[in-house]
Amino acid sequence: MFMGASTKEGQLIAEKSREIVRSLIKDKIIGLNPYEIDIVERIVHSTADPDYADLVKMSSDFVDSALKSLKNNEDILTDINMVKSGITQYSGEVKCFIKEEEVKKIAKRDEITRAAASIQYASDNGFEGIMVFGNAPTAVFKAIELYEKAELNIKAIVGVPVGFVAASESKERLYNSNIPNIITIGPKGGTPIAVATVNSLISQI
Repeated sequence: MFMGASTKEGQLIAEKSREIVRSLIKDKIIGLNPYEIDIVERIVHSTADPDYADLVKMSSDFVDSALKSLKNNEDILTDINMVKSGITQYSGEVKCFIKEEEVKKIAKRDEITRAAASIQYASDNGFEGIMVFGNAPTAVFKAIELYEKAELNIKAIVGVPVGFVAASESKERLYNSNIPNIITIGPKGGTPIAVATVNSLISQI
């Protein structure tokens, strides 16, 4: 299966689409390794927006750290269920705690968003693996906070929340942290970018 295509016609369409993507961004991916190129191509393909080739930034250790975690079948935690639903073909567990009753209690107790509370819940329950955020900058900030307190064992973060409130700031903070990460510069991001990134990594295990 290539890019989700399960029929011959779908395969041909996917391959043609990737050819077009490569022609549009070939000058923007010079210097990236094959794993990084696949991630950027998938993001552009999923959004039909070549500008993402300029917006995606990865720490030098992101791919290696993320692939190692995935090869070890460690958990993937997402900020919302829509992101979880889009992650396919993974032999490990993909989790989302946003609707857990305990998360709601933590959010009320600490006066934080449920997205941030879900990260606290993950920490309290010994989470180990990759975190994937397409929508919640508060989850990004909370993950960084707990990681820096040595209270959360994060192997890598896909931090691409979309929006005009705190999204850019959370991604800049993440990129400048010691956590292996991938971000998108500015307000652009969202579920499609988060899903495309993780599915690219899974396909390369």
